[in-house]
Amino acid sequence: MKFAVIVFPGSNCDADMANALRDVCHCAVELVPATATTLTGYDAVVLPGGFSYGDYLRSGAIARFAPVMAAVQAFATAGKPVVGICNGFQILTEAGLLPGALRANRSSQFICQASRLHVCNPHTQFTTAYAKQPDIQLPIAHGEGNYYCDAATLADLREHQQIVFEYVDNPNGSVANIAGIVNRQGNVLGMMPHPERAVEQLLGSIDGLGLFTSLIENHREETHV
Repeated sequence: MKFAVIVFPGSNCDADMANALRDVCHCAVELVPATATTLTGYDAVVLPGGFSYGDYLRSGAIARFAPVMAAVQAFATAGKPVVGICNGFQILTEAGLLPGALRANRSSQFICQASRLHVCNPHTQFTTAYAKQPDIQLPIAHGEGNYYCDAATLADLREHQQIVFEYVDNPNGSVANIAGIVNRQGNVLGMMPHPERAVEQLLGSIDGLGLFTSLIENHREETHV
C-alpha cells in the first residue's frame, strides 16, 4: 500500500507519520508538497499535524486553498481513503470534506497529554482492528481541538454512525466528546489525537497502530477480491 503524506508549510508531524507508515507498518510512503496538483499512484492520503501556514486566520483556513487540496478533493470523491490528523482534521473541515469546525480549546490553553478514547465505531476501514479494544489511549497536542457542530449536524453524525472516536475525559470541550469523525461515505477520517505517536512501545503505547493496520488490511482485502 502506498501512502502520500501531504506537507504544507508549517507541517511538523510529517516525519512521525512517515516513520509510522514506513518503518513500523512497512508501507511505501512519499512526502508530497502542498504545491502538487495530482495524487495519481497513491492508495491513501494523509494530512499530518502541525501549523500549516502558521495557523494564521484559523487553523487550516489557508491550507484549504493550497494547490494539492483540489487533488485531495478528487481523491476523496473517488472513494479512496483520506486521513487528517490534528491540523489535518482542521484542514479537512475548512475544505468541507468533513462537517463541523475546530475551535480554540475550552481552556484557551495548548494541551499536550495522553488522552483516553472510546472507539465508537469499530466497523470503519480505519478501525476494524479495534473490534476487541473499545478503549485506547493516544497523545493529543493542540490549541484548537474543540470540535463543534450544530444540533442538526450532530444528529446526522449519530444517525449515520460517523462519530468514530470520543474522548473519555474531554480535555478540550468538544461537543458530544467528539475526537474523530468520518464522512458519510466512510472514506475520509479526521481526528485530533495522534495515532502516529503511539505505534511503538518505546513511545509508551502501541494503541495507534490499530488505525494503520485496519487501513492496510482493508485495502489488502479490497485489492484481492
